[in-house]
Amino acid sequence: MPYGDPREMRRRFVRELYLGLQVVWPILSALLLIIVGLGIVIGLREGWSISESVYFAFVTGMTVGYGDFVPKTFLTRMLAVAIAICGILFTGLVAAIAVKALNFDSHHNE
Repeated sequence: MPYGDPREMRRRFVRELYLGLQVVWPILSALLLIIVGLGIVIGLREGWSISESVYFAFVTGMTVGYGDFVPKTFLTRMLAVAIAICGILFTGLVAAIAVKALNFDSHHNE
């Protein structure tokens, strides 16, 4: 029954998404901690406040890069690259879990 009730399909998707996120939550948590930690290190070296550092970390991790905070030294730029890589990994994991949750009919025969 691939084309059932839309509400039931949404419920099943959310349930599958939740179950998938439970599996990778330790990895997602570690990536978030790395992003925030590196952002704070960059901010301390650049003379930014903690809130500016965390803001920079998430803007960089989402690969948005507004340019309002820019690291100046080689070390802080390399740390910013590491933040961006962690952000890409985070996004990829969440996207993979969502795609798997969309394919719930292929592994659940109800």
